[in-house]
Amino acid sequence: MSKAFDKIRIVDTTHVLAGPFASYQLAVLGAEVIKVESPSDPDQARYQGSDRAMNDQGMGTAFMSQAANKKTLALDLKTEAGREAMKRLIQTADVFVENYRPGAFEALGLGYDEMSKLNPSLIYCSISAFGSTGPRRELTGYDNVVQAFSGMMAMTGHGDGKPLKSGAPVVDYATGTTAAFAISAALFQREREGGKGQFIDVSMLDVALILSSSHLTSYMWNGKHPEQKGNTFPFATIGCYHASDAPLMIAASNLQQQKRLWTALGREEMIKTDNNQRLDAHAEEQEVLNKIIGTMSADYWERFLQKRRIPAARIRRMEETLADPQIDSRDVVQTLNCPGNPVDGLKVPVAAFRMSDSHSELNLPPQPVGAQSADILKELGYSAEEIETMRTLGATN
Repeated sequence: MSKAFDKIRIVDTTHVLAGPFASYQLAVLGAEVIKVESPSDPDQARYQGSDRAMNDQGMGTAFMSQAANKKTLALDLKTEAGREAMKRLIQTADVFVENYRPGAFEALGLGYDEMSKLNPSLIYCSISAFGSTGPRRELTGYDNVVQAFSGMMAMTGHGDGKPLKSGAPVVDYATGTTAAFAISAALFQREREGGKGQFIDVSMLDVALILSSSHLTSYMWNGKHPEQKGNTFPFATIGCYHASDAPLMIAASNLQQQKRLWTALGREEMIKTDNNQRLDAHAEEQEVLNKIIGTMSADYWERFLQKRRIPAARIRRMEETLADPQIDSRDVVQTLNCPGNPVDGLKVPVAAFRMSDSHSELNLPPQPVGAQSADILKELGYSAEEIETMRTLGATN
């Protein structure tokens, strides 16, 4: 069965999380992704993860979570030979992705203006912390720095004024998703408009603002900074309550759901007819719910409420979530089957959606640095002698 991005070649010079995740999303849908890394300073994510032995092998879990389905080419772009090989490769590509400091690739002679002359149909995606324009364009940052700068951390916490970052690097992964969406849109536009490529500028800060859209809009309307609310919400029927054995999250969000909740709990007198009444009764409703939810287990309440179409879930640890049969039914986590390979049996997230005719799947395990260097360079017209010379010069491995 064909896949959405079959025959699309992506040259990926990204590192850490956001950039590699963008190309990974396209790779699991059929794109040929060639990951380009320096032979002496490869992707730092290779050395990050919970297994020190795998980190030492350059196969850290941070890397492996988004490295499948990618070929690897080692090129030192600080050398003339490495840059020349990159230019040859760009001429065969549909998409080029990088996530270094704005201006870094221009300084190497590999910016969009230069590359689009070599390949007018090239889609060039640049990902950075603050974007390629504006007074802060040259500043650097990772997920936690952008969470701090964007206002996300200031609104996250338990109301004690101490900011908290998200447990997961949500800005990184949302940036990768945004970049993959932008690349998909650019490929679609290229198909409709005669093959012309374009430049895509993705800013992690911009993505963080989009993730905060409802809070941002509220602030711009009334000038009130979002307060730290912890696990509480404006309506008491949405929030975290402690059952007899574990915490439970309830989300009776709208008027119909809160009516179902109070009816199910036998407290019809608590039903409100408009949201202003709900806001005013927050403290009273919270006290009532605390008493009721504390009488039974979280699993009991989850079953009880969900059966009555009231969103609720016991707060789970990751091992419980992954053991749930719902996960297997969705194929969001898949297993690499590669006998003899050290990562045989590795389970990794793939894509957060399903398609009837273009299923995401894994077919190539994460690769060591430069595993396909010789084959790719040969395809680009380099002779065996030239490849060996590049190795000697340290331009590849």
